Amino acid sequence: MRSSVVLTTLAGLGLLVAGCGAPGSSGTDASTTPSAAETAVELAACEPVAGDALVVLADDLGLQTVDNIVPAVNAAAVAGDDAILGLLDAVSATLDTPALIALNKAVDVDRQTSTVVAQAYLAEQGLDTQEQVGAGRAVVVGAGNFSESATLAELYAGVLDAAGYDASTQTIGNRETYLPALQSGELTIVPEYVGTLTEFLNKGANGADAESVASADLDATVAALTGLGEAVGLVFATPAAAQDQNAFAVTTAFADEHGVTTLSELAATCGGIVLGGPPECPERTFCQPGLEEVYGLQVGEFVSLDAGGPLTKSALTGGQIALGLVFSSDAALAGE
Repeated sequence: MRSSVVLTTLAGLGLLVAGCGAPGSSGTDASTTPSAAETAVELAACEPVAGDALVVLADDLGLQTVDNIVPAVNAAAVAGDDAILGLLDAVSATLDTPALIALNKAVDVDRQTSTVVAQAYLAEQGLDTQEQVGAGRAVVVGAGNFSESATLAELYAGVLDAAGYDASTQTIGNRETYLPALQSGELTIVPEYVGTLTEFLNKGANGADAESVASADLDATVAALTGLGEAVGLVFATPAAAQDQNAFAVTTAFADEHGVTTLSELAATCGGIVLGGPPECPERTFCQPGLEEVYGLQVGEFVSLDAGGPLTKSALTGGQIALGLVFSSDAALAGE
């Protein structure tokens, strides 16, 4: 599910990178315009540095599409009941990416159940006590078939239970399965991802070749999502600051050795970077081409691994690659 979420999100990123201007787009002759690689100063190679801890380098030029966590809600189910959206907003207000990473670590590394982790989090945030407004009304919170979605669903159900609703959770597979159930009212709420869902609805409404409307601009992407959702009977609570999007990580030892915290700093400091990621990375604008075109990063070698999975993380910590594609909310980013 995580892989399909990411690839769906990123398929629409060609517009974002193309917006930076292709050679010749300013009226010059592309055949005589030097490429970034031809004009860049050759930097000394920065070899991979092994280490136990990973850190994401900030995407300071907006290569990736936003993918903030957002509660997607059946519009008919909340018609005349503003309390549900308000309770979901209260959960979103507490969730930033470090908090999401900690929740994922508790489930994926510490092996606690999503239910237990969500209950503890709601208590810690003071969300387990609410005004009793639900009057026992049944609410079904759906989840995708991966742990992060299950934990988010438990958070939503828990805050609704605390407010007097009769909330239950149901894991119902991938987006192609749970979204129709949400639209029909079989599900009331599903935790979603702003950019991914925007493009999923966009392609569904306007065809597989539709121009992308999701971008690195959260407000603009949410505006597009709101309109697309309205057309299929969905409304959305406030997005959380937390994101689960593609990101590029190095070991903390590498970051400390070279003094880098952002992708721009990496590109300005290091040449000959050994990059690891999914097999499609050298052809996808969100991956190697985007790093080279948007950031001017000098990639010396690409190692075919996986999309943010154990192969990439192991290659990073073991010092086989310097930079790897990961998910920004991965439990491995929690550190010690």
